[in-house]
Amino acid sequence: MPDVIHLLSDHIANQIAAGEVIQRPASAVKELLENSIDAGATEIQLIVRDSGKELIQVTDNGKGMSPTDARMSFERHATSKIRNIDDLFTIRTMGFRGEALASIAAVAQVEMKTRQNDESVTMGTRIVIESTEVKLQEPCAMNPGTNLMVKNLFYNVPARRNFLKSGTTEYRNILDEFNRIALAHPGIAFRLWHNGTEQFHLDVGSLKTRIVALLGNHMEKKLVPVTQQTDVIDIHGFIGKPETATKTRGNQYFFINNRFIRNSYLNHAVTNAYDNLIEKEHFPFYVLFIDVNPAKVDVNVHPTKQEVKFDDDKLIYAYLQAAVKHALARNNIAPALDFTLSKEIQHLPAVQKPVTEDDYEKNKEGYLFSVFSDRNQAHVIEKKDSLRNWKSLYEIALQSVPGEPEKTENAFYGPVVQASLLPNTDSIPAGNNSLLIHGTYIITTIKSGMMLVHVGRARERIIYERYLDECAGKKATCQQLLFPESYDFAPLDTAMLTELIPDLFAAGIDVRHLGGNTFVVNGLPPGLQPGVARGLIDEILENLKHESSNVLTRRTELIIAGLAKRAGQSNQLLSTQEQQQALIDELFACSQSEYTPDGKKVFILLRKDTIEDWFG
Repeated sequence: MPDVIHLLSDHIANQIAAGEVIQRPASAVKELLENSIDAGATEIQLIVRDSGKELIQVTDNGKGMSPTDARMSFERHATSKIRNIDDLFTIRTMGFRGEALASIAAVAQVEMKTRQNDESVTMGTRIVIESTEVKLQEPCAMNPGTNLMVKNLFYNVPARRNFLKSGTTEYRNILDEFNRIALAHPGIAFRLWHNGTEQFHLDVGSLKTRIVALLGNHMEKKLVPVTQQTDVIDIHGFIGKPETATKTRGNQYFFINNRFIRNSYLNHAVTNAYDNLIEKEHFPFYVLFIDVNPAKVDVNVHPTKQEVKFDDDKLIYAYLQAAVKHALARNNIAPALDFTLSKEIQHLPAVQKPVTEDDYEKNKEGYLFSVFSDRNQAHVIEKKDSLRNWKSLYEIALQSVPGEPEKTENAFYGPVVQASLLPNTDSIPAGNNSLLIHGTYIITTIKSGMMLVHVGRARERIIYERYLDECAGKKATCQQLLFPESYDFAPLDTAMLTELIPDLFAAGIDVRHLGGNTFVVNGLPPGLQPGVARGLIDEILENLKHESSNVLTRRTELIIAGLAKRAGQSNQLLSTQEQQQALIDELFACSQSEYTPDGKKVFILLRKDTIEDWFG
């Protein structure tokens, strides 16, 4: 029987390896930028065309390479970062595997020009490679540093090229990688060009300056510094004030020894430090750097090097959570508790006051005295009048009436605004079969029992389908604002919002780009109040940031869903049963009445047999 195991050719092996390292254009951007940083560059320029599919070009002023090193750099597992096994435990560079350039050359057309930063070297080297095959190597004239161009990525792997997402998605992934690397190295100047337009020009500066330059001027007054130095680790960076929290993790950055990582365990440490300061299912903003002995962390876990293993992750968790809590307390955002005793009172003698017979008899009848037994054990003794007003605690609000609300005193919560109370059921006229509770829910009778409708969600579903029909018929209306509203967005959102302008206009939102990162809102759909535009657009962008492959067909639906949610939060009262019934009738005229566009329940059915089972 013949042998069946054989060695793969270098070409096939390189393409297999490339599938792990280079997954999309952003992966190539990451590897090339990291190589420039490891080369000691102080100025780096990134040029991208067609979201990286046509061209990715990185130019730096680093130390460059000799002709021999330039050729060797495209071989698999060829690296200048490590030489023996011990070097793996002292890694400080971004790269060390020696796979990046070989992987890129396996799936693209690559041209590199490089010249050593040495006065004795006057000429550089030019290499042209296609699908791992060296087509040309010759001397060339150039400035010291390296200029590497990646053309037609995945041209020889059609399946991988077809798998790429839309141009907006791929460009946003490039921006994410550029953002992470630029944040980690504020001491390096970066420039980014896309399709001939300069998107970023970042000068050397402080970390705070770099954060504001990348994420927008609105972040400048919302940053809280974090500094914690210990014998084990050093923590520094910035966290955001509670109002910067969002529903996605887009603005969360962890760096271990200046290397961006993903770690849900450490994310939990920071989120936990914001306990009771941010809304549920919201995530805080942070850019945090953790410096630790390289021997205590393993970065050789995944080819992307974004997953790490710690020698003692529980210790890192504790230090990180304490540092964030301390920063919040120091800036009067969270309370700080100081349990240390004042030196002035630590050595004073204890003051004791004897209890007289009169004091004992006087307090014996008190309620607090009665809840303790002779053995000083607390037990339950209800005061005689403690349930006297129990009915007032369970009065159900029927509906809010127009005019000045009446303020009453609640036994548990103090002053509250009291709505009109539920009348006796015997006084409800025949034919009235709906009831508004707390201004939020409608209870109505049906043949098989009862139905509880959430008013806000019902409005959201109704408005969503109404807007969807108007948009499909190209009849979406836009109500011009008396005073247009201008907003500055984060540079990372500017490209996405610019592309969304036609879709927003089709949905009734008149947005114009004023240049730079500034946009002006001239009009909104009827039913939306002025002042909600910024929050509405932010919400739409958040919904689209984690888009699926069919997002181009669903983009309008996602925009309209955001509009409907805002419009559904109206405070319009359903003061009559006719209005309540009209809302229910309109809800069940919808094509889908049971759920909101984002999948939340609109109503609940309580069947008669279920209710009877409750009462046994």
